[in-house]
Amino acid sequence: MSEKRPVKITETVLRDAHQSLIATRMTTEQMLGIVDKMDEIGYHAVECWGGATFDACLRFLKEDPWERLRKLRAGFKKTKLQMLFRGQNILGYKPYPDDVVEYFVEKSIANGIDIIRIFDCLNDVRNLETAVKACNKEKGHAQVALSYTLGDAYTLEYWTTMAKRIEEMGADSICIKDMAGLLVPKEASTLVSALKGATSLPIELHTHYTSGVASMTLMKAVEAGCDIIDTAMSPFALGTSQPATEVMVEAFRGTEYDTGLDQQKLAEITDYFAPLRQEALDSGLLDPKVLGVNIKTLLYQVPGGMLSNLLSQLKEQGKEDKLTEVLEEVPRVRKDLGEPPLVTPSSQIVGTQAVFNVLMGERYKVATQETKDILLGKYGQTVKPFNPEIVDLVLGDEKSEAITCRPADLLQPGLKRFESEMREWKQQDEDVLSYALFPQVAKEFFNYRQTQQTGVDMSKADTANVAYPV
Repeated sequence: MSEKRPVKITETVLRDAHQSLIATRMTTEQMLGIVDKMDEIGYHAVECWGGATFDACLRFLKEDPWERLRKLRAGFKKTKLQMLFRGQNILGYKPYPDDVVEYFVEKSIANGIDIIRIFDCLNDVRNLETAVKACNKEKGHAQVALSYTLGDAYTLEYWTTMAKRIEEMGADSICIKDMAGLLVPKEASTLVSALKGATSLPIELHTHYTSGVASMTLMKAVEAGCDIIDTAMSPFALGTSQPATEVMVEAFRGTEYDTGLDQQKLAEITDYFAPLRQEALDSGLLDPKVLGVNIKTLLYQVPGGMLSNLLSQLKEQGKEDKLTEVLEEVPRVRKDLGEPPLVTPSSQIVGTQAVFNVLMGERYKVATQETKDILLGKYGQTVKPFNPEIVDLVLGDEKSEAITCRPADLLQPGLKRFESEMREWKQQDEDVLSYALFPQVAKEFFNYRQTQQTGVDMSKADTANVAYPV
């Protein structure tokens, strides 16, 4: 019998699973009803915060995301809590000053987060440094995620060099973040082996079931030495979400990688989430379209959340019939913009530009401000150079303003300014961070909170199925 090497499981049902399948609409109350049983499972960690949950709490659920975190922390007495953090973009869609990043990390850990998974949409390590240092300072676990993608530049040497730089930076572990389900089993085996040879850090694999290969990919990754895998409880698994927790536990049972997790206990959690899934199906919040397998993902590299975003943009224009043209345009735009991985916010930028290019009948007739900002270097450095013809076409004389430094180096400290702007609404220290990231949405939430506290009746929170980014 081989030496036992149990694989650890990070459970995503409270964050990425509902973000991927039901537009991030699971409420805090729905989560709290099962926390005590989840705490008994023996997960490596539960991912329950960050990503799009912060924005969705404020915008659609009229909940305070900080209060959600505190309640989850109170309920999970034994299990580590994990969040997803967009590097210098924090949980927003643009770079923020260093003092805001540092304070956000400090408050996240103070309110109960143990592990912060930090990524950058361009894999520009300069955009990770401030968050990693802040996490180290606060004694949190800094996990750096490599946004996995395909393309000429993304060689094994590229990934191993990135891993070494991340280890030197002070990361505690590395995550392969495969947001579009592009990592196939054979490549997972090769990549994990290479990373294990290049670094001494634990390796975690996060993938999505979108292209249909994710469960096999996880298995091959574990056999190659992957230490931790991300899975979701079956009612909110598969489709554009993660492989199912119970299935992976069963697949490794009796092998050297046996997780040791109890299927009986897992079944109780499944039974809790099954009615929530049915409710979401009945209301239309869970669209059966996101539950299928789309192997075309491998052609277009479009993550599930991005796909639903493109579809909703086209629906608004009554141009759903143009979806295939848009999907074909996405890789061309991506190449023009330096071949970035497609993950928030680069996925939205590339996707929206592809929609404009198709609907206008002329490429780059209209260029979004975000497209211009990428070409100006305001999001960081891409792996490949931009298409010079597109730079000329989109920027014209503006191209002389392009930057090559770390974008946040040009940003003035912002906390004091944000504090003064939102003083009238402040009820807790963390409110300034909600405001800094989403000023308009936060103000609306603060006003709602005030009317609730004074007993004035308010209309219910919006729970419509609005497409939400990855």
